[in-house]
Amino acid sequence: MPRCKKDRCCRRLDGDRIFKPTGVRMKELESVDIILDEFEAIRLCDLEGKSQIEASEAMGVSRGTIQRLLNSGRKKIVDALLNSKAINIKDSYIEDKNCKNIK
Repeated sequence: MPRCKKDRCCRRLDGDRIFKPTGVRMKELESVDIILDEFEAIRLCDLEGKSQIEASEAMGVSRGTIQRLLNSGRKKIVDALLNSKAINIKDSYIEDKNCKNIK
């Protein structure tokens, strides 16, 4: 039986974000869901240029977890871009009261 998912510190969004190809109705598209912790790992490493170790410390998880989040998140984004799918970033995460303030 798998262990419970460890709490992860993530920056909250103002609701779900959807990005889709132009000229195609949303109901005609497949979509790819990116969970908030995948998005946060990508933001920390790719946008802010943090190492996986720095990102893992900021999110309160192991470096291996960051690596798995980056791999799955990047794979979903590339799949959506190459196959004309919508990207849905889910803002559904329970906030941990013990998290450092992520900026």
